[in-house]
Amino acid sequence: MSLDLSTADFQELLSKTSALITQHYQNLPQQKGFNAKSQVEMEAFFAEDLPLSAMDFETLFSEIQTKIMDTATGNSGKNMYAYVMSGGNQVSTLAELILSTINQNGGKWHLSPAMTEIEKRVMQWASDMIGFGENIGGAMVSGGSEANLTGLTIGRNVLFSKLNIQENGLFGQKPFTVYCSTETHNCTDKSISLLGIGTNQLRKVATNLDFTLNLADLESQIQTDIANGFLPFCVIGNAGTVNTGAIDDFNGIAEIAKKYDLWFHVDGAYGGLAAALPSLKSEYAGIEKADSVALDFHKWLYQPFEIGCTLVKNWQQLQETYLKKADYLANPFVTEVRTDINEHHFQLSRNAKAFKVWMSIKAYGFERFRQMIQKDIDLTRYLEQKINQNPLFRLKSESSLAIACFQYVGGLSEAEIQPFNQKLVALLEKDGRIFIAGTKLNGEFVLRACLINHRKDEASTDYLLTVIAEVAEGIQSAV
Repeated sequence: MSLDLSTADFQELLSKTSALITQHYQNLPQQKGFNAKSQVEMEAFFAEDLPLSAMDFETLFSEIQTKIMDTATGNSGKNMYAYVMSGGNQVSTLAELILSTINQNGGKWHLSPAMTEIEKRVMQWASDMIGFGENIGGAMVSGGSEANLTGLTIGRNVLFSKLNIQENGLFGQKPFTVYCSTETHNCTDKSISLLGIGTNQLRKVATNLDFTLNLADLESQIQTDIANGFLPFCVIGNAGTVNTGAIDDFNGIAEIAKKYDLWFHVDGAYGGLAAALPSLKSEYAGIEKADSVALDFHKWLYQPFEIGCTLVKNWQQLQETYLKKADYLANPFVTEVRTDINEHHFQLSRNAKAFKVWMSIKAYGFERFRQMIQKDIDLTRYLEQKINQNPLFRLKSESSLAIACFQYVGGLSEAEIQPFNQKLVALLEKDGRIFIAGTKLNGEFVLRACLINHRKDEASTDYLLTVIAEVAEGIQSAV
């Protein structure tokens, strides 16, 4: 007695699943940005008691189609511009199916020999992509937020090993201070809180006009903190801020970090992989001087959720932080040296995330990914050009990456622009044809379009502005 189906029944399920997936990809050119009903309606879809008896697969797949596939936010298609949504890729879809089938636990080498070696190799590939260095160490994690938390955790434990920080904790220590720009992602605030450092000790330093970290203000703040009895710990550089794509001066930050004995962490979750482009290499100069780097593969490596990684200079730094021995994990009968990932990472049970990266890079070749990243950036320059040529819009930021911040200004006074654009975002979601969100730059509300999707083209980019203009004109005509 088991949960397995007969071979014939399982083959039929695979065929149904294949048809569902194929139809999804066939519909992507027309996929709306937002499809869901209201939260009340969506909640009603799934409000049922615990099922005790089996449902026939025909009915189940019908529910999946109507309640899940048909209401899914259009993350994969051409009309998603909100947040940082890359759309995934088909080879990784297949990789996820294979991975679920063999069901490997990536925590120990003898539980997943191939997947452990693949993970180690993918880490080095990631380092090769951005020029971080040879023989590096790394941890595969859920995404950029965990990647940044991991980098800061390793930095804290390695830098303050002389204080026996893991045994003693923060008790009796001077307050640690961490430095970043005002444009740094909010996962930094969460990380500082989780690490027990406290967000009162997170120094958000002013930016330059291009939204990069102001190095003079950074050093001044460090000096002030030292004079006031704080213990400066870490400085974070941005390899592409999530608001505008700003890339900080890594050489300048590295010099300050070395001068004051700080851990230098780079948040490359959004834009770190663009360091692989010859056209942008100079803007990432000095990234190899960082002590740790956070990357997000479900962004510019076009992977399905979720997968990110943290890179450090060697595996020993990871082991210093995460190795905790236990009798039930020991292998005294094994004489060869093995890499058990659980000794280099917080989790013991973990899926083998690196497999889909390995498979897709092998299938497409990294040069193809590099071409897609460059295409996204070129499309963003195209969008900026279209905005500048259209009197209905006003461009509000510029960067080297694939984010454009702008406002709809047609027929509006200066006082009306911000509240109108805030209203516009909500009505665009209701319209559903495209999905775009807003943010604030220097306190001013703007629309923010992120063009990270290998399926986008000039026609879909033109469509973005067309839909925004149509919805905006509908608001104005209704007044």
